Amino acid sequence: MLEPNPASPPSRTRLSRLRGAAFDAAPLWRQRLLFLFGGLCVGLAAVAMAKLADWAQDVFRWVLAPSPLIALVVTPLGFAIAILLSIRVFPNSQGSGIPQVIAARHTEDPEIRGALVSLKTAFGKILVMTFGLACGASTGREGPTVQVGAAIMAAVGRLDADRLPGVILAGGAAGVAAAFNTPIAGIVFGIEELSRTYEARTSGLIVATVIAAGLTALAIQGDYTYFGTTKALLPFGPGWIAVPILGVLGGVAGGVFGRVTILFARGLPGRIGGAIRRHPIVFGGLCGLGVALCGLASGGTVYGTGYEEARAMLHGTDAGNPAYAPLKFLSTVFSSISGIPGGLFAPSLSIGAGMGVWLHGLFVDVPIGALVLIGMVAYLTGALQAPITAFVIVTEMTQDHSMMIPLMVTALIADAVSKLICREGLYHALAATILANADPAPPPVVRTA
Repeated sequence: MLEPNPASPPSRTRLSRLRGAAFDAAPLWRQRLLFLFGGLCVGLAAVAMAKLADWAQDVFRWVLAPSPLIALVVTPLGFAIAILLSIRVFPNSQGSGIPQVIAARHTEDPEIRGALVSLKTAFGKILVMTFGLACGASTGREGPTVQVGAAIMAAVGRLDADRLPGVILAGGAAGVAAAFNTPIAGIVFGIEELSRTYEARTSGLIVATVIAAGLTALAIQGDYTYFGTTKALLPFGPGWIAVPILGVLGGVAGGVFGRVTILFARGLPGRIGGAIRRHPIVFGGLCGLGVALCGLASGGTVYGTGYEEARAMLHGTDAGNPAYAPLKFLSTVFSSISGIPGGLFAPSLSIGAGMGVWLHGLFVDVPIGALVLIGMVAYLTGALQAPITAFVIVTEMTQDHSMMIPLMVTALIADAVSKLICREGLYHALAATILANADPAPPPVVRTA
């Protein structure tokens, strides 16, 4: 009689377990591949939006070539058309796009979430943002890239509803990383601003998506530094007085910007507010007229993202006009309160650069590049109240790590001053307004501190 093989049943058991584990792991790997594909698409979208933004600004300069007075017609009319498109054709595409991503993460209503980060909204964001820049709007492309990135990742991750808020967060963070070529800043922005908390279960997804989007952008555009590499230094001494001065100035200006933007988003009281609500397209045209007047007063420098002007001031190739910062501030306020699709990052950095130039006459021994970097961080922090993101993103955009400590101090000062003027974080206050307008019931609490 043959003895039974005692090894056979355990072998079959192990084989069954391996097959079961492989079967269970297959959906997980399919999901990971989908997320990787989504990150690649976010990178492609970021590159496309960068090219479109540059093209749109070239178109506007070509339009104004015969006479700068053409802006008095083109810009108001363009703003009115952009508002019409964003209200009637592509709702939820207005403004920066970052508040929509925050609102989509906080709402539990799938219809509201789907509307805020749908692919149709993303397409409209790209289209109308490009059109606005072609008409002279003082806006950026980075905020819209966040909403587009979130929409792409939301489309990829809809099969897993439980993880959808984390997927949206990852897409938004990847949008910042790919737009600026700043992967660390993208991760920090996702944690500090989009989420305002660290979520261990989504950290890996954020990092993977940022890597996929960043590699895609690098493969197409090459390894580059957004503002070019700088070697500015701020030796310890009298020059450090510029840090608290610019910190306070940036905090005040950024706080005022945030408060005005929130006020108009919620609706002005009285007849003026009622008229704006009834005639948003006319109001958009008037805001466009304000931008055109600022453009004429500045010699055409305040139109568009402000990237070229900020880069020139940073590297000392343009001493800068003392009136640039206030005029760019006003043109950005007009663009923001109009509701035209467009971001705030690039214009904020250019405003801060102009503020840094102001102090060059007082601190002649301090390199102008150092003052410009401090001004950038000061105003960006004041406007967004995201101090860590501000100094990390400026450091990554210039690869100037020797300025890290003064930029940190500047960010802390600007953040504290800004909160004295505007107690609510800009993006989170706007997100709460979006949810309140989308749902008549009381909106979920969105933390602003």
